[in-house]
Amino acid sequence: MLQEDGIIVETGTYHDLSRRFPDAPVIGSGNEIMLPGFVNGHHHIGLTPVQLGSPDMPLELWFITRMVTRNLNLYLDTLYSAFEMIGSGITTVQHIHGWMPGALAEVEVKSEEVIRAYEDIGMRVSYCYAVRDQNRLVYQADEELVRSLPAELRGPMTRWFERYKVGLDEAMELFGELHGRHQNKRRVRIQLAPANLHWCSDRALGLLSDASRKYRVPMHMHLVETAYQKEYALRRGECTAVEYIDRFDMLGPHMTLGHGVWLNERDIDRLAATGTCVCHNCSSNFRLRSGVAALNHFEAKGINTAIGLDEAGINDDRDMLQEMRLVLRAHRVPGMGDEVPTMAQVFRMATIGGARTTAFADHIGTIEVGKAADLVLIDWDHIRYP
Repeated sequence: MLQEDGIIVETGTYHDLSRRFPDAPVIGSGNEIMLPGFVNGHHHIGLTPVQLGSPDMPLELWFITRMVTRNLNLYLDTLYSAFEMIGSGITTVQHIHGWMPGALAEVEVKSEEVIRAYEDIGMRVSYCYAVRDQNRLVYQADEELVRSLPAELRGPMTRWFERYKVGLDEAMELFGELHGRHQNKRRVRIQLAPANLHWCSDRALGLLSDASRKYRVPMHMHLVETAYQKEYALRRGECTAVEYIDRFDMLGPHMTLGHGVWLNERDIDRLAATGTCVCHNCSSNFRLRSGVAALNHFEAKGINTAIGLDEAGINDDRDMLQEMRLVLRAHRVPGMGDEVPTMAQVFRMATIGGARTTAFADHIGTIEVGKAADLVLIDWDHIRYP
């Protein structure tokens, strides 16, 4: 494969290419397997929650433990997980930045530190700041939660909420600033992230949907990660979460749903009909007791699926090859039929499937002339020994 300035310009035999381009530097010995760079379709932080002191718990209780994790240098924290991702062949990451304290100017600085880390290490990043404008800790309005607490906790809880000063309008302004600054870069893209249905008001859903079309950028949204989120949607709209966001014209190839553990068959059919993508976060679903996503049904319906390591991976080490093995084995239903993932399907999820859920879309994910030369070489002698 011949690349120029990061773009694949020719493919062929080594004998032919080396003869025609004798001065081109050569990477590899001919004894490696060459793969497209993997895409981590769902990522948040550097040091993992366990490393920060939050043990694996059901998601809703786990959020409480995250309230007291220590502050870190975001630039160094981002580099930490970037090194781990590169070590397992990941060249592109969908970084969904969580909720950060401070006013707009402070949050913008923190966002830039994350983006700068990826630029310095050379990874591609599709960055989005997760928009939340309600129910910021539980499935209940912030002020209602505070009123429900014992008197001695109301003050501390109020002060904790007051630290977060970026509202909906400021979050949309942040997107506009980052998009304008980075949209023409080769390795950085800015997209949108409605954090989750319970975290977004109707106004937020409308603004995000409109902005996605106006700026022609994709969206990535956590949805029905747990059974509680499924019940929340039913109580809020007397429908499923998919049906609710469909009212705001949010479904389509530009939308990726993270997790999607508690989708029903009608939801899955609707995602297939609209071309909506799903990012499968297998390790996270196991670790936080969220459940097992219906990957076999997604695949049978032709839904584009990606793989996300989320905040950790199963071993807190951002190992995409291990995550691919986990996805391959976790959905092997009993019986003699073939309704189980194949190695080829899982490989597709980690490459072109993941690419399609990012703002880089068809520019990465396969080894083809005209695409980015984001490649991984795996030493064949090393993996086949003994």
